[in-house]
Amino acid sequence: MNGCAANDRPVDYELRIGRHIEDRWAEWLGGLALTREPDGTTTLRGRIADQAALHGILNRIRDLGVVLLSVHAVRESGQGK
Repeated sequence: MNGCAANDRPVDYELRIGRHIEDRWAEWLGGLALTREPDGTTTLRGRIADQAALHGILNRIRDLGVVLLSVHAVRESGQGK
């Protein structure tokens, strides 16, 4: 599938946004783990159920008024097809 994650099963993602946000937003953002980076950005990591859930999280990031820097599907080591 050209290296793209299937949209019908959970996938681990890493998203980066352009400023620090507080831990209280984690649950609202799908229960993703938040890491405030030294460069002033925040990395959000975790399993997202499907593409619809990913788009919902992206909409919430937009609603926070923060800049979305990147979105990456993360392949776990040792995970096969």
